[in-house]
Amino acid sequence: MNPEQARQGTTALHEDGPAAGGETAAQAPPTIRPSTPVPSIPSLPVPAVFAALESSPRGLTPAETTARGNRYGPNELPEASHGQVWRQLLAQFTDLFAVVLLVSSAITFLAYWLGQPRDPATLQLALAILGVVLLNAGIGFAQEYSAERTAESLQAMVPHTCRVLRDGERRELSARDLVPGDVVVLEAGDAVPADCRLVEAQEAAVNNAALTGESDPVTRIAEPVPPGPPLEARNCVFMGTNLVAGTGKAVVFATGTATEFGRIFRLTAAAPRQQTPLQRQVAVMARRVAGVALATGAALFAVRVPSGQPFVDTFVFSLGVMVALVPEGLPATLSVSLAIGVRRMARRHALVKQLLAVEALGSTSVICTDKTGTLTQAEMTVVQLWADGVSHAVAGVGYAPVGEITDAPPVRELLRAAALCSNARLVRTAGRDAWRVLGDTTEGALLVAAMKAGLDPAKEEMRAPRVAEYPFDSARKLMSTVHRDSDGTYFACAKGAPLELLTRCDTLDHGDGKTPLTDADRTRVIAAADGMAGQGLRVLAVARRQVSGPRPPIADVESELTLLGLAGMYDPPRPEVRDAVDSCRRAGIRIVMVTGDHPLTAEAVARRVGIVREAAPAVATGTQLDTMDDSGLDDLLTGSTELLLCRVSPEHKMRVVTALQRRGDVVAVTGDGANDAPALKHADIGVAMGASGTDVAREAAVMVLLDDSFASITTAVGLGRSVYRNIRKFLIYLFSHNIAELMPILAATFAGFPLVPITAVQILAIDLGSDVLPALALGAEPMEPDVMNSPPRPRQERLFSAAVMARILFLGGIQALGVCAVFFWRIHASGIPYADFTKDNPVYREAITMVQAGIVVSQFFNALAVRTDRQSIFRAGLLSNPWLLAAGCFGIGLMAAISYAPPLQAVFNTAPLTPADWTVLVAFGALLLAAEEVRKWTLRRRRASPTGGTP
Repeated sequence: MNPEQARQGTTALHEDGPAAGGETAAQAPPTIRPSTPVPSIPSLPVPAVFAALESSPRGLTPAETTARGNRYGPNELPEASHGQVWRQLLAQFTDLFAVVLLVSSAITFLAYWLGQPRDPATLQLALAILGVVLLNAGIGFAQEYSAERTAESLQAMVPHTCRVLRDGERRELSARDLVPGDVVVLEAGDAVPADCRLVEAQEAAVNNAALTGESDPVTRIAEPVPPGPPLEARNCVFMGTNLVAGTGKAVVFATGTATEFGRIFRLTAAAPRQQTPLQRQVAVMARRVAGVALATGAALFAVRVPSGQPFVDTFVFSLGVMVALVPEGLPATLSVSLAIGVRRMARRHALVKQLLAVEALGSTSVICTDKTGTLTQAEMTVVQLWADGVSHAVAGVGYAPVGEITDAPPVRELLRAAALCSNARLVRTAGRDAWRVLGDTTEGALLVAAMKAGLDPAKEEMRAPRVAEYPFDSARKLMSTVHRDSDGTYFACAKGAPLELLTRCDTLDHGDGKTPLTDADRTRVIAAADGMAGQGLRVLAVARRQVSGPRPPIADVESELTLLGLAGMYDPPRPEVRDAVDSCRRAGIRIVMVTGDHPLTAEAVARRVGIVREAAPAVATGTQLDTMDDSGLDDLLTGSTELLLCRVSPEHKMRVVTALQRRGDVVAVTGDGANDAPALKHADIGVAMGASGTDVAREAAVMVLLDDSFASITTAVGLGRSVYRNIRKFLIYLFSHNIAELMPILAATFAGFPLVPITAVQILAIDLGSDVLPALALGAEPMEPDVMNSPPRPRQERLFSAAVMARILFLGGIQALGVCAVFFWRIHASGIPYADFTKDNPVYREAITMVQAGIVVSQFFNALAVRTDRQSIFRAGLLSNPWLLAAGCFGIGLMAAISYAPPLQAVFNTAPLTPADWTVLVAFGALLLAAEEVRKWTLRRRRASPTGGTP
């Protein structure tokens, strides 16, 4: 097939794509058809691929990219459908609490309709219940809609970029800006940004699990293949997959919805969400509460009907009991609290992709962390070189190629080979001295050192162009490249871990020649490497050799090498990490460093940041882990609190995570490479790097650190604990006041009082006026100072633990005693027999007003009481949550309106309260706060006591 025929096949990609000579340039935007051109593109030789796609090895020009961008549109897939708005709104009425209340409202409407004469109070009750359901639905819908939009905006904070050749220049740009004909540069760990045909491939392998379900890596080549099914083309890579090994260059032939992945995207995007454990616990709690409410209401109905009470009145009474037990505002409050937690984490540079992560974070007991970039700044700087037994100091820090090398000539060949064996690029960003690295930061540091020695990496690459590459992998722990020299011969460069590379060397470079590498030489090299590592430097060895041709076997390339020397580089610890490590220690969280570096380097960094304090921490290498069975690994993990795992592979990391989980730990794992993805998925909390991590790692993780800092993990753990605490706070707040609503009704029933001490309409007013808003404010409660001073909560701990139930009964019991006391005090003070009371009796109206106001006032103090678990509210600050105070004042203001406004008096059957009445109610509320302060003081004293233990 000639280029013109290939072009015709390619233009079938769209109905009015570019034909020869650009005849269709002014036609309408294309209708994409992804599968038509694939049989022709894979079967073309590389030059014909460029011709067919009207591109070149230098990539597209700016004018071409602009024109194709206008024609094809952005390289992105349609957003997952969120469902129609009206369906989302209707879904709010399927919550169990909403269903119970809707049924109650319907029955109440029926009772009003059938009653003779019809009682306006019954109609008011039905409308009030319906109003509660509508309000909750509105809050829930608004929060869910906002949460979806917030999640979308937070996901956009994680950049999805790719490296592209444009007009011969390598650039990094957003994947959405790709167009057909772009030349993409791919490296291990990259997500494939579009459907592409490979034109260069060095040991490339892809994971096509997203398309085929097969997770095993599949080798990719650049040579033509026979026509066949698109996904079986071994020289094509597809959007949604990822490169797990090797490197390559590829030409884009389909973007956006024209890709293979675009055809199946909607199926996966529309997959239903799974409930998290917290949601399941709340659902179980809702069923139990609804069951208890119905059973209690039915039991009281059965008790009162035989006593001669009117049927409708008895039903309304029983309905009031049921409504008193249903926490109507719980669903909306729970959603708001979780959403606030996610937003707070995002502001602290931790993007949480799943609500499950918010729950698990609070119980994290072990963090397995990388070293480079997480504990350190990921700004590697070569500070020492070793060649032929002599150390050479390197001045300067960062990526600016400014500084001198002591006696540079003897290390130039070392740095030349290191620069040639690198895929990174050093580029200016903004300003004269602003530089950054595209690619691996270690390779970037080597490029900077080469430039300090007077070398130009770009010119060196032109003099000795690369013809083959054997990428780094965790098994070999080194990388090799083959280059064609100016005289037509070929040579190989290799760099990697000193011990691994040293075993493949048989000669030592002396500048003016080479000599056999003796045992004494090996000892000197190892001592020099250990000396650098002991200073906290990351050490790489560099070697080279002559080879016979452009693509020799890897065994030939990586054997009989000549050692050129060592490069020691330093990555300074992040300044905020030490405080974060101390916080983890106070919180009972164990930190295990898992790194591919030398043990001495790892220990030096671990000591700097405070992970290691003992004289002799436990240190194990990947080789040692290979010799351990599961029992031996368990002993290692149990034997020492300070553990460093060095020279480990991703398989080792996965095994360690499994062993820790087997011990009952909740494990958070950091990772940035494609091969970290299994461990990230298997961990309870997979944490990927947002700035330096690969797309594959970010996809596998449930949390992404936007700043790559370990301190952000610690902050997220604290916020996760705070979210869980806040959920418990508003649960205690909601359910304790339900006791205060229920107990007066039960007390009146057993005392033989014919009327209810608080009506269903009053209960609904309390739930709306003094429940929802303060509960929402409690969900936004700031993190307590001591949240990281207690050990992680056990994995099996439930929301409604014995301690939570005890606190609900304690606070609810005090409220119940107070409102029962004021009700019966007002009734008995009148001297009127129980049987003579009617609904219109002024004393009765005053008494039920006292009950309602008593609950509202005590809830104001209750909200202050539950803000902290052990810390005194006066130490935390009464004014530190102004939204809570405002919500409480709103509830009291609403209660005052119900008491004094004639229209509301008619609705709620209430009466004006005197200043003395308010004084009594405030005194009861203050008594509740004082009792809670005494309880907290007791807990603090017991905790501080040497024999007290943790309550």
